[in-house]
Amino acid sequence: MRNMYSFKLTILALLGGSLTANADYPDAVKPVKIKSSKDNSLQSALFFAPEADGPVPLLVALHTWSSGWQNTYNVPLAKGCIERKWAFIHPDFRGPNKHPDACGSDLAVADIIDAVAWARTQARIDPDRIYLAGASGGGHMALLMAGKAPEIWAGVSAWVPISDCAAWHMQCLKSGRRYHADLEKSCGGKPGDTPEIDAQYRRRSPLTWLKQAINVPLDINAGIHDGHQGSVPISHSLNAFNILANERDKLSDLHITHFTSRFAVPEQLIKPMKNDAAYGEKRQPLWRGKSNRARLTIFNGGHEMIPEAIFTWLSHQAKP
Repeated sequence: MRNMYSFKLTILALLGGSLTANADYPDAVKPVKIKSSKDNSLQSALFFAPEADGPVPLLVALHTWSSGWQNTYNVPLAKGCIERKWAFIHPDFRGPNKHPDACGSDLAVADIIDAVAWARTQARIDPDRIYLAGASGGGHMALLMAGKAPEIWAGVSAWVPISDCAAWHMQCLKSGRRYHADLEKSCGGKPGDTPEIDAQYRRRSPLTWLKQAINVPLDINAGIHDGHQGSVPISHSLNAFNILANERDKLSDLHITHFTSRFAVPEQLIKPMKNDAAYGEKRQPLWRGKSNRARLTIFNGGHEMIPEAIFTWLSHQAKP
């Protein structure tokens, strides 16, 4: 029962709730206001800058699908930045993804770019070590930003992301999850209603933009059970990797179907896996693919992120 309770807390946090009642941000993380370059509105964020003698890395942490800048799911990322003396910013990018200004809109994209620019005026940020990370809805936006603003990022870590909004709408309808209604509010209707609405689904989908991220170090992670014990089928991560991979490294449609429907690694792809301490004893990688500057890890888990794995991978990334 205890493990199931912990699992439910993790899912609630990813979809907009808090992990626990005491999982608040440390006092050193302060609320701030950042002026939008698009509409001059003041957008909220959380920010931390360490005391340092020289330039420091910046981690931009992205909130989950149904939440905003105050969501506590990224508390472990804030604490990790404090421990490592990295700067940390947690922008709102127009809050929950259930209205046209959110969900990958031009305003939301600008808010994240503005947050980076603002942080660079408040602290000595190393421009070669600006990182981006997010899970679930934050993973969706991390992939989108990798394609929309590839020149900014030294590394992008996306966990259990949505990569195709129209496909996720259909999957949520089929599974009975409410997120199809959020997508309809954001895009103006259902896929197929009008060409204009279909264009909105495409514009807000990372798959549309990921080819522009071919030179960005990008780490995509998905738990093998997601889509069964979570809200986002791992096909979203597998298809995102295929956009970035060389032709010889792409996964076939049959492989993607096997991964997604059977929550298991296809027999043809099974290979010995080295232990990865960053994933912990119970969340070890089951399969990992690498191509160009992208890495995809399917790990033994569900709809979740692993903070230690995020920091371990990002700490090795820097612009040349």
